Amino acid sequence: MAGAISEPRDAPGPVERAAPALFLLFWSSGFVAAKLGLEGAEPITFLALRFCIVTVLMLAIALAMGAPWPRRPSEIGHILVVGLIMQALYFGAAYLAFDAGVTAGGLALVVGMQPVVTAVLAAPLLGERVRPLQILGLVLGVVGIVMVLGEKLSHGLGTPFGVGVGVLALFSITGGTLYQKRFCPRFDLWTGGTLQFGVAALVTSVVALLFEDNSISWTPAFGWALAYLVLVNSIVAIALLNLMLRRGEAGRVASLFFLVPPGAALVAWLVLGETLGLLALLGMAVATVGVALVVRPPAAASQGSR
Repeated sequence: MAGAISEPRDAPGPVERAAPALFLLFWSSGFVAAKLGLEGAEPITFLALRFCIVTVLMLAIALAMGAPWPRRPSEIGHILVVGLIMQALYFGAAYLAFDAGVTAGGLALVVGMQPVVTAVLAAPLLGERVRPLQILGLVLGVVGIVMVLGEKLSHGLGTPFGVGVGVLALFSITGGTLYQKRFCPRFDLWTGGTLQFGVAALVTSVVALLFEDNSISWTPAFGWALAYLVLVNSIVAIALLNLMLRRGEAGRVASLFFLVPPGAALVAWLVLGETLGLLALLGMAVATVGVALVVRPPAAASQGSR
């Protein structure tokens, strides 16, 4: 999966075509799984345990496959920085937000602002051009998110601290996406993932040992949540995100996060019994249209004039 950087214009395979839908499902359900898991452990303790297990699994897969390890110190450094930002900082802030009273839908709403921030920053940092239809899509995405989570907003997003770390999570996932796209867009999934999760496991373990009591309640719900976050959210979803980053512009990939709040609300309805009103369903449709406009390739817009 590693190799020289090139413009990926070949026809996508079945996995690549299904990647957006699968990523949306796995990433959205991760919000619900995290809320369930935090009922059995403090936030950073839970996160450190998750990262330690993921690191071991990633390393085992990398060794079994004989995957190539990065050799240049600069490449290793960039991968470690991405791990610190997109794993330790993003998830650490997200779990602290949950612990401070922010709901799964509320945090999904805050993080759902990522496409707006990414589109604004991708132009000067990566030289990506934002087209008028993409701007319209960004606006529709924001409107759809607000409609879906309007009822949750009426109950508040939690404490001021929770809102603050939620915003930190937003800028962490945005910054990590842009940093990876610019400095290390291509690296072996398994060895690079081992480095990313390894440094995140080290940092979160130190923080948990210093500031938390590290007690864990091993209930079936906690075990299910941990297993899901380790296997599906950490390995499968991150693999899909890396695959999409390699094939598309950062702004288009980030636009998928517009659908995370509706997706999280839907999973919460299925798993936790939270209801979805007519306004929420309409908001899902609006957000879907917004994503379609943002991710629409430039060539598709000109085919009609040929």
